[in-house]
Amino acid sequence: MNSPIVEIDFSNWQQAHSRPEWTAAVEAGKVLHFPRLGFALQPHERALLREDMLAAGKRNVSLGADGVLKGAGGSAEEQRQLAAMIGRFRQQAQQLIDGLLPEYRGQLRTAPTSFRPRQVETRAQSVRADDQRLHVDAFPSRPNYGERILRVFTNLNPAGVSRVWRLGEDFETVARQFLPRARPYRLWQARLLNALHVTKSLRSEYDHLMLQLHDLMKFDASYQQGGAQMTVPFPPGSVWVCFSDQAT
Repeated sequence: MNSPIVEIDFSNWQQAHSRPEWTAAVEAGKVLHFPRLGFALQPHERALLREDMLAAGKRNVSLGADGVLKGAGGSAEEQRQLAAMIGRFRQQAQQLIDGLLPEYRGQLRTAPTSFRPRQVETRAQSVRADDQRLHVDAFPSRPNYGERILRVFTNLNPAGVSRVWRLGEDFETVARQFLPRARPYRLWQARLLNALHVTKSLRSEYDHLMLQLHDLMKFDASYQQGGAQMTVPFPPGSVWVCFSDQAT
């Protein structure tokens, strides 16, 4: 398979510039990788890179667009410092996207920014929640009605461990394989899920199909083992960008 990685040699968040081929690449489901664009921690923030900064029973810490921090452990002062760190990363990520992909200016909506201090390889989780499996992103509780999921990632592992991704085939190939197996959308089910507050708003047919694709991919053991794929390590001090509902 052709490499889904496009490497870009940026070293400064604020001085990002654009090229048409980079926009075309991310629109095609490729991952833009910045091996020298690390997120610089302040000295006191290194103490926040520990597993108990995640509250018990939570998968990640998140900072909402409203500035509210959720899912965090630690003391009140540590949570304040963590919110400031995550907020600074979000600001730099927005600056990067503004310079890198100027076509999207004025078209983006800020979603929660997450921090995951627990290694995915050692986290107890269900098949559906296992991010080590090939999948496309879809949100069970937050319907997005066709809005794309553009994400900026960085690896902050204090032990120097790479974040390893498995990247598969292009979205169209994957969708042709799995969507024929999808259960049909039922409006009454979407209304029931909304009434029970399982979803934050009414799930659309688009969201239903994306969740079906997400789950069908993860639960297909043969595909996970034998499907076309490549392994890509993202070391600490690197950043990568993609439409995570399209890159598989």
